[in-house]
Amino acid sequence: MVSHPDLLVGNDTGDDAAVYRLDKNTAIIVTVDFFTPITDDPYEFGVIAAANSLSDVYAMGGKPLVALNIVGFPAELAVDMLGDVLKGGYDKAAEAGCLIVGGHTVDDAEPKYGLSVVGLIEPGKEVSNANAQPGDVLVLTKPIGTGIITTGCKQGITPDDILKNAVDVMATLNKGAAEAMMRVGINSCTDITGFGLMGHLRGMTRGSKVGAIINAPDVPVLPGVWDLLEKNVVPGGTFRNMNGVEDSVDWDESLTDQQRLLMCDAQTSGGLLISVTKDKVEKLLSELEISGVETRVIVGEITAENSGRILVKA
Repeated sequence: MVSHPDLLVGNDTGDDAAVYRLDKNTAIIVTVDFFTPITDDPYEFGVIAAANSLSDVYAMGGKPLVALNIVGFPAELAVDMLGDVLKGGYDKAAEAGCLIVGGHTVDDAEPKYGLSVVGLIEPGKEVSNANAQPGDVLVLTKPIGTGIITTGCKQGITPDDILKNAVDVMATLNKGAAEAMMRVGINSCTDITGFGLMGHLRGMTRGSKVGAIINAPDVPVLPGVWDLLEKNVVPGGTFRNMNGVEDSVDWDESLTDQQRLLMCDAQTSGGLLISVTKDKVEKLLSELEISGVETRVIVGEITAENSGRILVKA
């Protein structure tokens, strides 16, 4: 664990990014993320990877400022493909008001792309995943299931319209959701990415020393996911996520294996999971709507009992 008087959020809580205070009025948020292609379209890959990287700043309540490209790319592939990836990242960063000011590229057998991002926040206003309070309501701002859909794409069985919808969701910035939650004032937040809904909620409960209840039927799911699950389309990361939370999640006995896997599905550029007091939840839902956030669903609550554990109800 790294400790410093000006390190407001470090690596001890498993938060989405680190926050370092420069002076009494300004702190920087620093984060990095990159991954391999999840669609066949290079431009879409760049857009989604950038949105995913920027999301960590939004989860902390900050504003992205500047970013650097991180690229692994096979030397034998057409350079135009790399140009399309970078164009996608540039366009999405520009939408966020973030400047891409450089980066680094290496020859790599498998393409990889993402961003190292620096954001701004006023000290004391940063949002951590470690401040959820008993009685809080949990609100999710994007449907889940992107891991299953993109795995189906790799297998050639995801319908085009189902993939397009998932790509649109992944490419959507969490900017509006972050601005809405900061206008309202919330207790805690995390974005739902590689560790899935259960993994990221486990980080919140452990960091906050609280428990949580998730109502599985209330969790929004992308169209086409259940059909793919019926065909046993599940990414390896989702199975690893499920094994990883085995010691922290109590499943309702009536939940099927497919329902449990979905709750653990490894997401890319997922939504924000926001922990907010009951008296502010209606205001939050209203502000999310004003900000144009299409998905804004109450999926559970924070409890004082069973610290670090999650009960998933059917």
